[in-house]
Amino acid sequence: MKNTHTFKIAPLLALTVLLLFGFTTKQPSSAYKCMIQMTNYTGEGAYIVISLLNPQGDYEKTIYVQGDDEEWYHDITEWWKFQGRKRTDIDAITGATISGGERAISIIEIEDEFIDRGYKIRFESAVEDQDYFKDDVEFELTSESVKSKVDGKGFIRYIRLIPQ
Repeated sequence: MKNTHTFKIAPLLALTVLLLFGFTTKQPSSAYKCMIQMTNYTGEGAYIVISLLNPQGDYEKTIYVQGDDEEWYHDITEWWKFQGRKRTDIDAITGATISGGERAISIIEIEDEFIDRGYKIRFESAVEDQDYFKDDVEFELTSESVKSKVDGKGFIRYIRLIPQ
């Protein structure tokens, strides 16, 4: 004899699982083309970390990392205090290092809720056996700044963000 209750309960169970786990509420975000132009320095390629800082100046999250060899991440001192403790997976947001005079273009995602709310974006840079710049480029995320060019103070000559 067939158990007809199983055929009636299975779709309800599947729907319940879908409702509980299948739908996540992801915050709307925007894509930006991010161009980093380096100064003409000599030496190894630079590791650059792009981070989101909350209004209190604390790290909120890592947006992108130029440099995929974890052995050197500790050289980006301030970010490593945050990342090394959290150990979030950053494999999907990494790219190659950038050498002196070169430029790199990547697409970064920034949640819309962080624009015009006191959050900042920080670009930290470090080069092996040379310097580390905690805030090579740092600016508040505003409707205007996310489509601007900002000069760097260290290995970065400038960055340019272009909404996509």
